[in-house]
Amino acid sequence: MFSLLDRPRLPFFALFLVGSGLLGFGLYLQHVVGLEPCPMCIIQRYAFAVATLFGLVGGLHGSTGGARKVYGGLITLFALGGGGVAAWQSWMQRFPPSIAECGPGIEYLMESFPLTELLPMIFRGAGDCTAIDWTFLGLSIANWSLVSFVGVLAFGLHVLFRRVSTAR
Repeated sequence: MFSLLDRPRLPFFALFLVGSGLLGFGLYLQHVVGLEPCPMCIIQRYAFAVATLFGLVGGLHGSTGGARKVYGGLITLFALGGGGVAAWQSWMQRFPPSIAECGPGIEYLMESFPLTELLPMIFRGAGDCTAIDWTFLGLSIANWSLVSFVGVLAFGLHVLFRRVSTAR
């Protein structure tokens, strides 16, 4: 099974396809079902999109050498970042703050505040970041996002640390 992950293109394209499907499902939930994403959800979406794009680039390049490790490292980096946000949001959903403050949307925040003030506000989470509007198999969107990031992280670490035979 792990030999499939050692192929130069297939696992990266698989990451891109699965990631695109998950991002598409998120857009479906937003635009068809009507679930508006919170600021933390937006950050997770961007991190997942970037990791997915590195999957596409890795698949197109098809390297078995140092570039493959670079792609694995970048995928790992964005999986850690997005997974950290998903873990924090999952924690906040499990243990909501005593005073939930619903704040303005992320577009307004990005236009109104410098990055040094914006990031703490986003990670503090608005009231809508703790709301659980949709579940599947008992897990919220933030929980499923965390599960997805763990999978992407495992893939990135595998690519980063596994030796691949170049004689194929």
